[in-house]
Amino acid sequence: MVSLSNHTFAPMPKPYSQVRAMLAITVASLRSTFKSPQSIFFGLFFPIVLIMIFGALGRGGGGASVDVAFEKAADTHNPLYDSLVTARSLHIVPRDQPGKDVEELLKKGRITAIIDIRHAHTPQAPYELHLRVTQASGKELPILIPVLRDIISRVDRQVYSGRPTFAEITSTTQPGREYKMIDFFLPGMIGFSLIGAAVFGVAFLFYSMRETLVLKRLYSTPIRRGYIIMGESLSRVLFQLLVVLVLIAFGYFFYDFTLAHGAVTLLDMLFLSFLALLVFMAFGFFIASIARNQNVIPIYANLFMFPQYFLSGTFFSREALPSFLQPILKFLPLTALNDSMRKVAFEGAGLPSCWQEIIILSVWGVIIYAATVKVFRWE
Repeated sequence: MVSLSNHTFAPMPKPYSQVRAMLAITVASLRSTFKSPQSIFFGLFFPIVLIMIFGALGRGGGGASVDVAFEKAADTHNPLYDSLVTARSLHIVPRDQPGKDVEELLKKGRITAIIDIRHAHTPQAPYELHLRVTQASGKELPILIPVLRDIISRVDRQVYSGRPTFAEITSTTQPGREYKMIDFFLPGMIGFSLIGAAVFGVAFLFYSMRETLVLKRLYSTPIRRGYIIMGESLSRVLFQLLVVLVLIAFGYFFYDFTLAHGAVTLLDMLFLSFLALLVFMAFGFFIASIARNQNVIPIYANLFMFPQYFLSGTFFSREALPSFLQPILKFLPLTALNDSMRKVAFEGAGLPSCWQEIIILSVWGVIIYAATVKVFRWE
């Protein structure tokens, strides 16, 4: 009988952990990102500077065109009404427009006022121009009042000369959440930061890793290809979500940015940021795969990003753009992100209320990832 008591056996080697290797790549990539001045500047500092600039400009008022609607019972058979509907400085939102309830638009600050023209029966003025506004729409009121006074003055000169005035302006303010310029600009700056960092960052990173044979060397290790991609992607997601948190905190504490439901709203905004990051990173992978040299990456990236900066409501409202473009613009991925962020933050909408924007982002993600799988190159 053979005794084995004096023999020692080497322990069985542990199986190679793909998850541990992926996390090691994530940590290494995160350290590299935090040490990169470009990542910190363009991902965090630059959007903060823009928020400060727009925050300062926002205290001076809004744009030149003001959105208004008319009460159902407003008197439309008078020269004042005719002058209002033809004024270039006013955009009249029709009450019968599908999918748009003017009462909800007023409550959410999407229009400045609902106008009622009615008989005053006073010696001073035969008509009263009554404005119904909310605290949410009040930011445009200092622009609207002078516009209305100018229109009334023109009516006075044309059809009511020699008498005091055709109409007097009155107003009532309904209770509501105050709509500040930061409530418009901060979601746009978050989108600006996410799309720039995801598209540019991922495109340059993976192109560089492929050209310097880093991907090839990593692929020669036991780690699977998918975990390499996930490790690098996870580091980008974590860094950018941290940037989003800093931007929201900066806007909240320094400019009184509205978080309608506090922590719940913050979590909803982080989810939307995460979803948008996945979509924008897909474009970065796609560009890195089709780029034949490093010089064309900025060209491809800007072809995708720059139109959206100006067409997706990042720096100014999409309502200022031609109406025939509106049905197209709402399907842009950055438009979906900006619109859903503003709904959640200011209007207090939940994620189910943003289902259209979430579907748009998801469809873009499916399409671009499917295209990327076809063209992605490791060498």
